[in-house]
Amino acid sequence: MFNKETEYAIRALVYIQVQNGESSRPGIEEIAKEIDAPKFYVAKILQRLVKQGVIQSIKGKGGGFYFEKDRAGITIKEIINLIEPSKDRQECGFGLKQCDANNPCPFHDKYAPIRNSIDELITSETVLTLAQKYILKTHRTVTESE
Repeated sequence: MFNKETEYAIRALVYIQVQNGESSRPGIEEIAKEIDAPKFYVAKILQRLVKQGVIQSIKGKGGGFYFEKDRAGITIKEIINLIEPSKDRQECGFGLKQCDANNPCPFHDKYAPIRNSIDELITSETVLTLAQKYILKTHRTVTESE
C-alpha cells in the first residue's frame, strides 16, 4: 500500500515511541534491527524526519532518537505526506486520470469506499496510538504465554 521508505518510517517511529515510553532513546542499529530494515536506509529516513522536526536526536553515549511530548501525536497521514508528498491517495483504483462519480471507472463503486476508509484510518491513527496498541498486544502475548 505504501512504499518501503514510508513503511520503515512508520515502523521506526512507532518503535521509537514505544522505547521513549520506557525512558529509552534507541539508536540507529537498534531501530534497524527491531524493524528488520537496512541500517543505512533507516539512518537516511530518520535523518530526514529529524530535519523535518518529527523527531529529535542526541549524538553520543546515552543519545538516540526521541519525540518531543507533543510530536508523538503526529498522524500516519502526516508521515505519509512527508515521505511521499506527491502521492495522491484519492487516485483512481483503475489508474485512470479522470475518474469520479460522474465519470466512474469499472472499480469506482467498490474502490471509492475502500479508499475513503483507508484515508479515515491514516487520518485517525497516530504514532502514539499505534505504539499504545503495540504495547497492549505485546503485553497480552507475554501474559498469555506465562
